[in-house]
Amino acid sequence: MMKRVLVFMAFAALLLIGTAQTSQAQTDQTATTQQTTEQAQTATTQQLDTQTPAQGEAVLHKEIKRLFIEGGAGFMSSILLCLIFGLAIAIERILYLNLATTNTDKLLAKMEKSLKEEGIDAAKEICRNTRGPVASIFYQGLDRAHEGPEMAEKAIVSYGGVQAGLLEKNLSWISLFIALAPMLGFLGTVIGMIQAFDAIEQAGTVSATIVAGGIKVALITTVFGLVVAIILQVFYNYILSKIDSISNQMEDSSISLMDMLARYIQK
Repeated sequence: MMKRVLVFMAFAALLLIGTAQTSQAQTDQTATTQQTTEQAQTATTQQLDTQTPAQGEAVLHKEIKRLFIEGGAGFMSSILLCLIFGLAIAIERILYLNLATTNTDKLLAKMEKSLKEEGIDAAKEICRNTRGPVASIFYQGLDRAHEGPEMAEKAIVSYGGVQAGLLEKNLSWISLFIALAPMLGFLGTVIGMIQAFDAIEQAGTVSATIVAGGIKVALITTVFGLVVAIILQVFYNYILSKIDSISNQMEDSSISLMDMLARYIQK
């Protein structure tokens, strides 16, 4: 009897071990399958993420092109020209102003050292080798320094006005395009509304399709005109801030130069 019980217990143990191994194998296989599936999904997601920006740009480009055509070639082309010319002038001004920016503290230190050690001619040579309106103003003041502090100050003030005018060159054109773009957009909207009412009159009935289509085309020009004005306004304000910064540098450095010249002439 005892032998039968032991044989039964051994057989049951073998069955349990076999079942456990089978379950473990199935679990490992399931885990491997899930891992492979997750890796495939991750690769697919990365591929989609890689393709999504390009597809989004293509869709955006097509949408803008479609709206441009629907808005009408005449007014939309005029608004586009305002954007192109305005951006061209704005970029030219930004490049000019960045090149006109000078480290005035460093320039003044060189000027003071040259005036003390080598004289006005050496200081004028430093100004000739330094770009920007500040150096040009310094040169004019040094060039008239032998006539006295008052004449040097007059030369600095006069040439400072000339340099300020050069800094503000062509800004009126940017202002014109900022005002002109939305005006062209509104004009296109009014003409589009007139065309919509003409279509209603010819149809002899008020149709939602006719009205919606005409109003949509009319409003597209307004949207594009406002967008162009906003873009150019941002550039315009940035240019004004740069001009104000350079003008303040010109005024502060001119006062410092006059103090140096007064001390040099007194010696």
